Amino acid sequence: MFTGIISAMGHISNLQHCGGDVRLTISSASLGFTDVALGDSIACNGACLTVIERTEDSFAADVSLETLRLTTIGDWGNGARVNLEKAMQATDRFGGHIVSGHIDGMGEVIERRSDARSEWFKIRAPGNLAKYIAHKGSITVDGTSLTINRVDGADFELNIIPQTMSHTVIGDYSVGTPVNLEVDLVARYLERLLLGDRAADREI
Repeated sequence: MFTGIISAMGHISNLQHCGGDVRLTISSASLGFTDVALGDSIACNGACLTVIERTEDSFAADVSLETLRLTTIGDWGNGARVNLEKAMQATDRFGGHIVSGHIDGMGEVIERRSDARSEWFKIRAPGNLAKYIAHKGSITVDGTSLTINRVDGADFELNIIPQTMSHTVIGDYSVGTPVNLEVDLVARYLERLLLGDRAADREI
């Protein structure tokens, strides 16, 4: 479980194609991995990956074909910058919202402009996710917990403050940038709960 508060940025220091899928090595001088055990989870641009190797300033993770299909990881190359967050502990502050690290779909940045000292973005989500996106609700974009300022169909708008711009990969975004999206977990469970007994029907 994560909060969507980015701990540090890292970069892809090695990418290997292994039997049809990928093994990544991600390095970060600022995150620190001495407290990370093999099998721990780290969110990388919002995608929960399992640590299989680690050093003091890097870790390696295997990425399945399913994850490559559903996230932007398939587009990453050596040197690509990524947002990083270690799995939360029970004693951590809960500064964002409940984030599972399971990507629901990929969106695309369709507009960007300055808005005083902040940056304004419009992102287009896949149509099947539009029902989970609400005005002043929460959404995770590349692992960052953000508040939705406006919704228009499957498009939603964000206002990003300077702190977030400088401490996440959002500062790298331009029109056309693909992004990982995770919608609010509560909305997902509520949708299923409202089905009642019909949830057991195979056609749903």
